[in-house]
Amino acid sequence: MFVRFVDTFPDMCYFFYIMDILVVDDDPYIQRSLSFVLRKERFEVEVASNGEEALNKARELKPKIIILDLMMPKLNGFAACRAIKSDPGTKNSYVIILTAKGQEVDKEAGLKEGADEFMTKPFSPKEIVAKVRSILETFE
Repeated sequence: MFVRFVDTFPDMCYFFYIMDILVVDDDPYIQRSLSFVLRKERFEVEVASNGEEALNKARELKPKIIILDLMMPKLNGFAACRAIKSDPGTKNSYVIILTAKGQEVDKEAGLKEGADEFMTKPFSPKEIVAKVRSILETFE
């Protein structure tokens, strides 16, 4: 999404890039699937393959929503979520944990680390899109 900002001078106009969604998963198939379905719905999507990369991109892009896997190399999803939610620049990003770990103990741990939502794989693309739409409505 681009937002147009007009300066006080009539000949000056700036465009600022606003990132909607950061998809974080070490599985390239999941990255492609989620990115495809979300971009098809006209969302701006960026991807990351591990928790470390997710933190860097979250700090740089300030996405509204972060869809985060738990089991990843370098920095797992629990630690990445904790870091995202404790960083003043990213703490307002809505974090959805999307994982194959569907036990209640995993859900409780994810929510304790600051996640706003917990969803399990396999997932329904329609459910993801509906969830993202409802979350983004709260940002507007």
